[in-house]
Amino acid sequence: MFDLKGINLVVEQLAEERGIPREKMLEAVENALATAYKKEYGKRGQIIKSQFNIETGDLDFYQVKLVVDPSEVRIDEEGEENEKKGDGEDTDERPHFNEEQHMFLEDAQRIKRDAEIGTEITFPLETKTDFGRIAAQTAKQVIMQKIREAERASVMEEFGGKEGDIVTGVVQRLERGNLYLDLGRATGIMPYAEQIPGERFRPGERIRAFLFSVEEGQRGVFLRLSRSHPKFLEKLFELEVPELGNETIAIKAIAREAGSRSKVAVVALDDRIDPVGALVGQRGVRVSTVTSELGGERLDIIEWSENETDFIEDALSPAEILSVELDAENHRAVVEVTDDQQSLAIGRGGQNVRLAAKLTGWSIDIHSAHGAELAETDGDVVSVVPKPEEGSGNSDVEPSVVPHEETPTEKEGALEADLEKAEGAVQPPEEALESPEEIEVGEKEAEAVEGAPDEMDEEKDSDKE
Repeated sequence: MFDLKGINLVVEQLAEERGIPREKMLEAVENALATAYKKEYGKRGQIIKSQFNIETGDLDFYQVKLVVDPSEVRIDEEGEENEKKGDGEDTDERPHFNEEQHMFLEDAQRIKRDAEIGTEITFPLETKTDFGRIAAQTAKQVIMQKIREAERASVMEEFGGKEGDIVTGVVQRLERGNLYLDLGRATGIMPYAEQIPGERFRPGERIRAFLFSVEEGQRGVFLRLSRSHPKFLEKLFELEVPELGNETIAIKAIAREAGSRSKVAVVALDDRIDPVGALVGQRGVRVSTVTSELGGERLDIIEWSENETDFIEDALSPAEILSVELDAENHRAVVEVTDDQQSLAIGRGGQNVRLAAKLTGWSIDIHSAHGAELAETDGDVVSVVPKPEEGSGNSDVEPSVVPHEETPTEKEGALEADLEKAEGAVQPPEEALESPEEIEVGEKEAEAVEGAPDEMDEEKDSDKE
């Protein structure tokens, strides 16, 4: 009946490709055969199991009954059971006795002397190998279900221990902003919010990501990946910096805006090691490798300090700080900077002070040396106050410009002034003719024109003679 060679081939292939153990596959086959037997030849309520020898092809079926104590089960007559169902008042939580599933201890000891309550008594059944279409279809569904369960357990066993580590996968597709990666025996999903802005990947490209969540659901195991998580930056440094693995230095805090800029606070657990230099590496090799993996993201590495004032001052680097005043009650720090360091302290769009606030955990207000408030942080929100104009009475008040509206009288006066300027620039023709010099010159020209015809006549008469 059974093609033992084909079954062995399928079992070995599933064990190799999907990581399903051989014992799990044999268990799935036995459960499927028992389900098919019960569907075709069994009775309602029976517990049927099978035993299949994959080496010889021998197949045995048997029925299982559980040994129970009469006081632990409820034996109801049919009339009493229907009456209780009709009343809706059934406070007895004991299971009903089913002769196809249960056996009293006294009867079980007649078959097996050492039988005890809770043990199972097996009864061999007639071997049947001719199953109908419905039973075969049911057996197929049972096998597929068992394979999925075994595969899910295998994936959970493999990737459950990798949660919080970096994994490498091949890009499959991009669907509705979500990036799907082939991780070998499972598929990981990287939501749009966990991607680095501006990064674009092509199908078939190998990338690294941070596995931050392994969830088991009804449809399978979901592997959540991220490249924007702060832990991804920390794990990249662990791959490049041996001192982190040796625990001679440690990363205390990370503030990150993926794709743009990040700040890393590191502390030395060994006084002989420079923590910042260890992360940067010789000629910046280590930090440049991490930067290239993140698509050119800018990294600021500072040394962590127990002194909150020094830590806040270093967190605002590369800006030079004049003083830091701490308000422990409101957990707020007021930082004073010079005029030429204002832009460095605040950063483009308030990014530098915002990352410093995340890194230190303090709300930071930036003030100029003159006492004017330049920027303040409230969580992730940075409010930038424009710089006041020089010579203003109160430097803390933001200057405002109110447009001046002209009155009708002022408009008429301005129009008359414009006309006067135009009259002085262009002289009218009548005033120009009143000039005596211009009149005299005009009479001379007119006399010359009048005398011209007489001279021409005299010349003609001389030619004739």
